[in-house]
Amino acid sequence: MHYETIRAALAPFGLLARGGFAPLSADGLPEDSACAVMVGNAGPAMWRVFAGARREEPDAMNRWTRRVLDPVAAELGAQVVYPFDGPPWFPFQRWAQRAEPVFPSPIGMLIHPEHGLWHAYRGVLVFRELVEGLPERTAAASPCESCADKPCLATCPVHAFGPQGYDVPACADHLRQSEGADCLELGCRARRACPVGSGTTYLPEQAEFHMQAFLGSH
Repeated sequence: MHYETIRAALAPFGLLARGGFAPLSADGLPEDSACAVMVGNAGPAMWRVFAGARREEPDAMNRWTRRVLDPVAAELGAQVVYPFDGPPWFPFQRWAQRAEPVFPSPIGMLIHPEHGLWHAYRGVLVFRELVEGLPERTAAASPCESCADKPCLATCPVHAFGPQGYDVPACADHLRQSEGADCLELGCRARRACPVGSGTTYLPEQAEFHMQAFLGSH
């Protein structure tokens, strides 16, 4: 299996191959796993495909992801695991940091040097053989290290991000108020304040979808 073959199979769905790693026994993947390739999205490409095929159903994006990735995995001779399957939950954030240069940001999300905070992981393709052409993880520093102002920490209207971590109840309560319409309809203000990845910002309807999903789970 070649990495470019994987990329080509994912492209029609707006999905990206986002590097890979050699599984360890502690990862909880099948014992005969030789290589795992992260699958994710950045910007609005996946959203446009999803919106055109969306069904009115609970967990619409997760179910759509399974409908498109299960056949891709079968075509490629791989197994697929998802971040929404659990408990137990697979350590997707740790895997992502082994696969590509992403780093914890001050507001908790992983930041990418190019995509900023406008990206996500939808699954992992697990192969029994090594994947040819798998890119090495680029050595890079977190863009947050050179960001002196850190506007993400000063923008939240209810100061949900601070030294004690993310105040989820304060965030959810704000979204339920009329004052929270801006965050609900356009996406988290702290996320939008980040200067990295401005070219891959989510569309308003995409951001609202995710904010509504967050609110529905809290």
